[in-house]
Amino acid sequence: MKPGQKMIDRGIRDLENGEETIESLLVSIGAPRLRGAGINVPKNTFESPEHRLYALLAQADGDGAHSRYNSLIRRLVSFERAAECGL
Repeated sequence: MKPGQKMIDRGIRDLENGEETIESLLVSIGAPRLRGAGINVPKNTFESPEHRLYALLAQADGDGAHSRYNSLIRRLVSFERAAECGL
């Protein structure tokens, strides 16, 4: 299993159910690259997912939202790279 696989799987599942979650917003952010790596991402991704994710994190984490946002984006990028390499 690739690092971050559970997060991506949950995000895809949440998107299929129309749920706006941290994971579904991350998948929405990465959708073009994830599709390019052969991952079946639903077409119903969220608009402005970066802003929506940050707002969601700010509600939960307040001042810690920025560092958590960056950490989640790094995990997404790491997963995308692994998927593109076929790992």
